[in-house]
Amino acid sequence: MEPVEVNAGAWYLRALRDDDRLSDVRALRLLGVPDPAAYVRSADRAWSDETALRWAVCVPTTGELAAVVGVDASGTVRGLARDGFADALADAVDPASRCAAALLSVDPGPLRTALP
Repeated sequence: MEPVEVNAGAWYLRALRDDDRLSDVRALRLLGVPDPAAYVRSADRAWSDETALRWAVCVPTTGELAAVVGVDASGTVRGLARDGFADALADAVDPASRCAAALLSVDPGPLRTALP
């Protein structure tokens, strides 16, 4: 399936990006991702394979990645926020979980603080 954008109140969830228009590489490095470009490709494959849905939780005015949240096909919910953006992750968990429940037919569990 194609990635789905989700409105999470003060934040919005979109597919992870690394292209000539928008790149999440810098923010993913701040989250400790050793190879951000590979991580973005992996997230794209997971959407296509319907094995996991991962979103960048973004500042609406800039598109800047504040956190990452994801739900896999077993219903495991994982997320990690950049320093100062814990509220972004907290606000994104419910909309991401509801979307994953509908799209993957899973029963999402509680948030595990880890990179999805």
